Amino acid sequence: MEFNERKALATYRLEQAKENLEEAHILFENNKLKGASNRSYYAMFHGMQAVVNLEGQDFKKHSGLIAHFNKHYINTEIFPREIGKSVSSATFYREKSDYDAFYIISRDNVINQIKSAEILIEYIEEYLAKELQKEDVASVDEEDI
Repeated sequence: MEFNERKALATYRLEQAKENLEEAHILFENNKLKGASNRSYYAMFHGMQAVVNLEGQDFKKHSGLIAHFNKHYINTEIFPREIGKSVSSATFYREKSDYDAFYIISRDNVINQIKSAEILIEYIEEYLAKELQKEDVASVDEEDI
């Protein structure tokens, strides 16, 4: 995949993440806690996809994406370890909320999950901006050759 394609896909995924986060806020404000949990998880998921898409990777399975992100971005401390813990927690609550008919998620858990998604998206925006700037500089240098 060419850089411009990777850049476009990463940008699209980041926009998906932001939209999911907005949906999480709307659902939370309307006391739809399971839905807010789901949307905040997907904000994180699509944010992580944006990062790996920029490197030319793509994952269909959630577990594969999370494992790759943890190995290459959390364990190497590109992103803080707290992010990995937040993603793990969000995954747990999203699965319980989506698949356990009798599970009731607390408002506090949803608030924390939404805040974690906001923090992750901020880190991802900074990371992508930095990586895209590096690539722009590299392409300018190549033109000089």
